Amino acid sequence: MENGKGNMEKKITISIATARDAEGMGKVFYKTWLATYPNEEFGITVDDIEDRFQDRSTKEGIKKASERISNPPEGSTTFVAKEGDMIVGVCKILVSEKGNRIGAIYVLPDYQGRGIGRKLWEQALKVFDLTKDIFVSVASYNIKAIEFYKKLGFNDTGKRWNDEKHKMKSEATIPEMEMAIRAK
Repeated sequence: MENGKGNMEKKITISIATARDAEGMGKVFYKTWLATYPNEEFGITVDDIEDRFQDRSTKEGIKKASERISNPPEGSTTFVAKEGDMIVGVCKILVSEKGNRIGAIYVLPDYQGRGIGRKLWEQALKVFDLTKDIFVSVASYNIKAIEFYKKLGFNDTGKRWNDEKHKMKSEATIPEMEMAIRAK
């Protein structure tokens, strides 16, 4: 398939993240946050996002991320989507007694709309305990993500909150909402 530049697109592959993927994953998180979360209404600025990610691209930050990937919390799995050797998407999930949780599905802005998020989701489904509910937290103003999760079968649970872990340098906080797929 041509990508409009005369180049053939490489196949997207999904695999479990390894320590070597830390730097590429960090780039996906940074670029996706920068494209998604600045929001004038909620007072979240580009500077807030830049500040949040400043330490993550350093050698020390990448080393810490590599260690987290190598020693994930119990029940946690992280998948990466790659085009060739380049990471273009990340999916973090957690399976616990309380149910299944998507911690993140992020796809580089230039790669969105190509089915990569769905491929990551399909990989997550292979790990989830489908006898339990599946939850995801989404920024309440991230309409693109909300619509994506609706297409996957998620419904708004009505739960809303502001989590301190999403407090920015400016003191603004990303407002969150919960969506779920209830076990059958």
